[in-house]
Amino acid sequence: MTNQQKVIAILKGIAARVIEEQRFLTELDNVIGDGDHGINLARGFSEVDKKLPSMADKDIGAILKTTGMTLVSTVGGASGPLYGTALIQAGKAAAGKCEISMPDFIAIMEAAVQGVMTRGKSTAGEKTMLDAMIPAKEAMEKEYAASGDAKTALAAAAAAAREGVEYTKTIIATKGRASYLGERSLGHSDPGAASFTLMLETIAELA
Repeated sequence: MTNQQKVIAILKGIAARVIEEQRFLTELDNVIGDGDHGINLARGFSEVDKKLPSMADKDIGAILKTTGMTLVSTVGGASGPLYGTALIQAGKAAAGKCEISMPDFIAIMEAAVQGVMTRGKSTAGEKTMLDAMIPAKEAMEKEYAASGDAKTALAAAAAAAREGVEYTKTIIATKGRASYLGERSLGHSDPGAASFTLMLETIAELA
């Protein structure tokens, strides 16, 4: 089981990882986007990091919702609304909970995926963050059903997300700024899939 303090520690770890990797994410975005994905996310998670101490007495749903709302208000481009919506929907799935189990986390991931699909009007195979999110959620669910072990399930999710990032190199973007490039988007990773994978790797490491 994961309590509020653990969730805050994980979010702090995610913020540190995003800030650390902002140049890498921006370089990915330079090729097929606006060149600001890493910079924008780092700014948003810097604000999240500042707010985390004030969330210590909140339930997990409220922590996730506040994180999402902070990203919506501070991250520019498409990634702010998409990540913000994912976390706000995740917060709704965890509403009132002071501890979450692995089945709870799977439900939270499902809510986040649905939030991104609805907000972005997108699905798998369009060279977006969903190409990492959906395989990760499915792999986590499958592994947990087989083994009942949360750590193994999270590791499987992270591995599937990494494979999803590689998969985005093989498809043409049909959503967002990258879609303007058409076939020139081939061979390049989607920045959103990459940033989601960094976050999931941090969850797998710290949970």
